[in-house]
Amino acid sequence: MHGLSRHRLLILASICAFWTGLIFLGHFLSATPFLSVPWRSEQSFEDLLRREGRKTATRHDFVFLGLFAADARLVMFDMIFSPPNDGDPAFHAALDHYHDKVVLGANFDMQNAAQAVTPNDALIPAPQLLDNRVGFVNFWPDPIDGKIRAATYRVTDRQLAGLPSHPSEEIFESLSARALVKIGHADDIPNNFRGQMIRFTALDAFEPRPLYEVFDPKFWHANYADGAFFKNKIVMIGSSAQVTHDVFVTPMSPVTSGAALHLQAMAAALGHEFLRPTPAKTGLALVCAAGLIAWSLVAFVRRPLVCVGALIGIAGFYLGAGRLFYDKSGLLLLTVPVLSALLLSGSFSLGFEYALERIEKLRTRRTLERYVSRNLVKEILENPDSYYSSLRGVRVPVTMLFSDLIGFTTLSEKADPEVLVVHLNEYLSRMTSVVFSNGGTLDKFIGDAIMAVWGNVGSFGVAQDAKNCARAALGMRRELRQLNEKWRDEGRMGLGMGIGINQGEVIVGNIGSQERMDPTVIGDSVNLASRLEGLTRIYGVDILVGATAAELVRDEFHLRSVARVQVKGKTKPVDVFTLIGARNEDVDPQLLKWLESYEEGCEKFRSRDFTEAKILFSRFLEFYPDDLLAKMYLNRALEYEQQPPDEAWDAVEVFKKK
Repeated sequence: MHGLSRHRLLILASICAFWTGLIFLGHFLSATPFLSVPWRSEQSFEDLLRREGRKTATRHDFVFLGLFAADARLVMFDMIFSPPNDGDPAFHAALDHYHDKVVLGANFDMQNAAQAVTPNDALIPAPQLLDNRVGFVNFWPDPIDGKIRAATYRVTDRQLAGLPSHPSEEIFESLSARALVKIGHADDIPNNFRGQMIRFTALDAFEPRPLYEVFDPKFWHANYADGAFFKNKIVMIGSSAQVTHDVFVTPMSPVTSGAALHLQAMAAALGHEFLRPTPAKTGLALVCAAGLIAWSLVAFVRRPLVCVGALIGIAGFYLGAGRLFYDKSGLLLLTVPVLSALLLSGSFSLGFEYALERIEKLRTRRTLERYVSRNLVKEILENPDSYYSSLRGVRVPVTMLFSDLIGFTTLSEKADPEVLVVHLNEYLSRMTSVVFSNGGTLDKFIGDAIMAVWGNVGSFGVAQDAKNCARAALGMRRELRQLNEKWRDEGRMGLGMGIGINQGEVIVGNIGSQERMDPTVIGDSVNLASRLEGLTRIYGVDILVGATAAELVRDEFHLRSVARVQVKGKTKPVDVFTLIGARNEDVDPQLLKWLESYEEGCEKFRSRDFTEAKILFSRFLEFYPDDLLAKMYLNRALEYEQQPPDEAWDAVEVFKKK
């Protein structure tokens, strides 16, 4: 535990480094299914930006004609006229006549070593791919999810064959690149041979128009103004039906026709709407920075709610920055790996901090419980404000218990010190366990004496506190009996015990000096409980209960009258009782029966009927001849029968000593 606390910053750094490293491996280096999750997640986030972010402006001079046009600026055929056809001579003548206004498609069959499929020789003589009227129609998808995100405007024959670049290589241009050259925008074509990520237009930007309308005079006149609609338009003629399988998956839609993709590629080039990824070194720096920020927050702020709020705030700010960069500059800011490093490092670090705090609190609790009552420790740790405010001093009704060992002084004079400490600690451990299990607060040890309180830290109600205290007293009685049996079996000396219980209003507060304070209770009720514990030796009982406490517990416990006493420092006498046992426990029914005679004898004694009292006490002693209380009252009844006390006598015993 101490090692964890000492190396806290190092452990937090290790947690952040672990998650940062794992995210780095997953995004930048690994293609394994598990570790590539950050990469796939980043692609999904970028696709979300494509759908929700700024789009390439729709080109209203582009027309997708599902298959002819009048006075168009350019006609593009997303079709490959490879098989010979009876109409090839006429089509060849048209292609030659409109040489600068037409582009045909070709295809690289990537399943067959990139073999080119081109228009037949009757339309365009070989080599067709070098003719400026022919462009390849291929779009190459991302290898992992198969989506089209980029357009390739130029490729080389060596590139298609998987060979390194060479000055002798032949360059082939795409259908969209050929079209851009013919409309005078050759400078807008990216001058490289790799795929260019494009910013897509809106989904409905290039809705196809049905071909049959061109051949129907009514539609030709109504929808196309007898051909004027196509003036200066760039017309794409191609398939738009899924049944032809000329469809692709893009971030924008599950299905996009190939013809529409060519128009998307042209629109992106004309508007220079290309997207670029975050450079690898910048991405690595961002991931590392995220881990470092998470570590710094958790390591130095030390306030979990603030850390959580800061992590969420930083993540929100970063998401906003990602959207802004996408819309304004086309930069796909690395997001998912960065936020994963930030949030995973932060959350697991906070988890470690929470666990460390819990362990530290548990260690503190265990340490404090060796010196302070368990419920007091709980109150201090869980409700410090309310506890500290109570220490300024409040009056509360509580029940107090004082216990002291009988015979310990004699034992301490003879026993070995180490053995004596073991003996005492064993006794105190068992007794305090009983106090805690019954909801009491251990106020203090006074040598071999114990002071416990119910109701000062947390109360179950005045009556229930008193009953819990009574149960604790009976539990201490049972524990001492067991200890005495054990000690005697071990050849050690048995001990006796006296317990005094009282209930009343006391002052609860932090009592002491500036150097040392003691949270405790003070008041007359406390003093009376202590005096009652001392009187147990006088009356030969192990438990004495004050009158107020006795009334509170009488319904659940069997009580026996002991005396009416006036202790030192008090002007009013109080009735005191001893505990026989709980009513729900097994108590000798014969004892309870004959205690009725004892109680009646006490009443006769206090009413000065000493003869009747003598008879009742004698009857009780016939069955319990060793009972010290009955013997005491019998002797006094005999004495007062012979020599009655004066008229002022009220059966009160006055004690001048503690």
